[in-house]
Amino acid sequence: MKTIFTLFILSAVGALAQNTQTIKGQITDKESKYPLIGVTVAVVDIDPIIGAATDENGEFKLANVPLGRHTLKINYLGYKEQVMPNVVVSAGKQTIIDFSLTENVTAIDEIVVKSEVDKTATNNEMAVVSARSFNLEEAQRYAGSLNDPSRMAANFAGVNGANDARNDIVIRGNSPLGLLWRLEGIEIPNPNHFGSLGSTGGPVSILNTNQLGKSDFMTSAFPANYGNATSGVFDLMLRRPNNEKREHILQIGFNGCLLYTSPSPRD
Repeated sequence: MKTIFTLFILSAVGALAQNTQTIKGQITDKESKYPLIGVTVAVVDIDPIIGAATDENGEFKLANVPLGRHTLKINYLGYKEQVMPNVVVSAGKQTIIDFSLTENVTAIDEIVVKSEVDKTATNNEMAVVSARSFNLEEAQRYAGSLNDPSRMAANFAGVNGANDARNDIVIRGNSPLGLLWRLEGIEIPNPNHFGSLGSTGGPVSILNTNQLGKSDFMTSAFPANYGNATSGVFDLMLRRPNNEKREHILQIGFNGCLLYTSPSPRD
């Protein structure tokens, strides 16, 4: 009996001699009760500040905290900051405190995102004036274009169609014969059905606009690689195909009946 009493006295004296203790606990979401990872917990009324972050279980541990009353501050992105004053740290046992944080809902003004397309930005970086780009949607949308790039271009300033029966275009008073056609960087002859010998137009275009990507149309001041042009340039590019799925389009119109199959991916 005397031995037990002696051990009890010694343990009490050892506890009183201890001047630091540990604070630990768990932090969860107030609504879901799910543990929060990475929450910052700090004792802010001592110097230097003692802090820690919660682990994957939402648990934290602050070691070597001086005895007495302290203030804890809890911060976490997206949640309201919480301050707990008068947290008692005693020598007899570790202080265990669990927190529940509330989400911080902030009302912000409406954000409107607008997309602007610069039509003067062409594929050819050397074309800096009197040039613009066009795409498939424009070739199908312009009035009277009939899915024909030439007829579409007749809607631009400085460009006029010769007559309704053909798609020859007059650019700034120049002859339609001075129009240059290029496809993927290669000069091509008249891309029209029933075109006259040496002309650049015809009644029906042979171009499939479903296969065209972003292309350039220039009306003057051509770069050096368009040396054979004196009136205008159509620099056509093919669109990027669907490399995961074969697709089909059945189209019936002025240009006849067309069955279009998405080509295989280009290397």
